[in-house]
Amino acid sequence: MSYLVSLVTVLVSLTALFGYADRRGRYDLIDSAWGPGFAVIALVTFAFADGEPARNLLVTALTVIWGVRLGLHILLRNRGKDEDPRYRDILKRAKGNPRLHMYRVYLLQAVLMWIVSLPVQVAQHLDAPLGVVDWAGTTLWVVGFTIESVGDWQLSRFRADPANEGAVMDRGLWRYTRHPNYFGDAVVWWGLFLFAAHSWVAVLTITSPVVMTWLLAKGTGKPLLERDIVARRPGYAEYVRRTSGFVPMPPRSRAG
Repeated sequence: MSYLVSLVTVLVSLTALFGYADRRGRYDLIDSAWGPGFAVIALVTFAFADGEPARNLLVTALTVIWGVRLGLHILLRNRGKDEDPRYRDILKRAKGNPRLHMYRVYLLQAVLMWIVSLPVQVAQHLDAPLGVVDWAGTTLWVVGFTIESVGDWQLSRFRADPANEGAVMDRGLWRYTRHPNYFGDAVVWWGLFLFAAHSWVAVLTITSPVVMTWLLAKGTGKPLLERDIVARRPGYAEYVRRTSGFVPMPPRSRAG
């Protein structure tokens, strides 16, 4: 029952958000809703939870903290700026009714949220007491959350300095990976997956971190962000050459 209610909730919520975005004529609001959408699903599932109370509370709290922080970060980052060009491109390339095409994008995001959140939902129906696997998941979550949050904070400070206009951020965590925020995000979801890893059926929810990692590293995350950045930022090609694209690694030596 909780799975159906969470699916309907996220579909209705993003349909309402689409209506608001359509009236405003700005569709990148979905980016700010991505994290909070997971928080909503976790809270809805928590209302129906019948598993180990300590696990229910812990996995819900971790999901809500991650989702709310991410949503606020993106909302503040986008405030006062033009719409993300990715959404203008979607409308430009849409065949038939562009608004209907954009609504389908919102619905796809809703379905992805529900699929990726399955470990969080499943974990809240498991009776096994908290154990080593859960604490390993918590540790992974802390590591991922820290990397993601620190990476976002470092980039925000860098961009806030007018002297860095047009420059490439290659300091702090960004020295070791071009996308510490994306990598941290993926680690968070591998950690949350471990909360569900208490039965063979629940282990099937491994599709969640796999999908999230693929989206960030190969799907709508890194590839879209870097598609034309070399043309816009001198020096980025050299940064790509010496810096890992996803997993943090020691930087390669500079050319020449």
